[in-house]
Amino acid sequence: MAYNLLKGKKGIIFGALNDQSIAWKVAEKAVEEGAQIVLTNTEVACRMGTIDELAKKTNATIIPADATSVADLENLFVKAQEALGGKIDFVLHSCAMSVNMRKKRTYDDLDYGFLDKTLDISAISFHKMIQVAKKLDAIADYGSILALTYVASHRTFFGYNDMADAKALLESIARSFGYIYGREKNVRVNTISQSPTPTTAGGGIKGFDGMLDYADRMSPLGNASADECADYCVVMFSDLTRKVTMQTLFHDGGFSSMGMSLRGMTQYEKSFVEENKDENGKIIYG
Repeated sequence: MAYNLLKGKKGIIFGALNDQSIAWKVAEKAVEEGAQIVLTNTEVACRMGTIDELAKKTNATIIPADATSVADLENLFVKAQEALGGKIDFVLHSCAMSVNMRKKRTYDDLDYGFLDKTLDISAISFHKMIQVAKKLDAIADYGSILALTYVASHRTFFGYNDMADAKALLESIARSFGYIYGREKNVRVNTISQSPTPTTAGGGIKGFDGMLDYADRMSPLGNASADECADYCVVMFSDLTRKVTMQTLFHDGGFSSMGMSLRGMTQYEKSFVEENKDENGKIIYG
């Protein structure tokens, strides 16, 4: 059911690759709520993904851009305003990638060249995007800028690797720019900390299936889906949240406030297998 929350608004969605992408779902929901949008991703992603299908479905313009390139971002914001006929009301940053994770480099054996790429794509691109938009005065007063993050920004999760550092930086950028942009233009900047979600990017995380199951067992409301995340993003783009800024907003079914749940404890206790002990009760590790 649509509520026309974004009627007349114009937005840019970064990062839609295929119909598993959260950005894809956000694009669909934004248009359902009355928005006009521009879709953007790298040229390679546009060729490899199915973004053309989404563009047809949402009547959107595709403007390829590398989110780490200031020149590409300048071109994007100029052309997006031309295509949409005015300033931008909302932006979604959904860009994240770790070469170290793809190459199976552990956190205590990082390739620092790969780390630079992780930080640039997953966090610094957010700063570049906002800085370019601000210098071009491309965002309308009371606009809304969002980025997707994860609770590993301030808790340690096995296998999340250098992406945790990137998410921590991403959230810091939201706070720092949120202050400046809020004071000058009433533009709000927030991040949404989403449950682990089955996407193309998420599938590259070591032990992702276990992480997904664990979070679902721990969360009172269960994991939040990509569609539910899209609903939340739409609310954050709307005029209903004009005074919300500089926040990391947890959209995770309550996971971030939990210590241990009954379902989690029940599963955990199943791991105590007596066969792993000798007759004296000593654990046999080998």
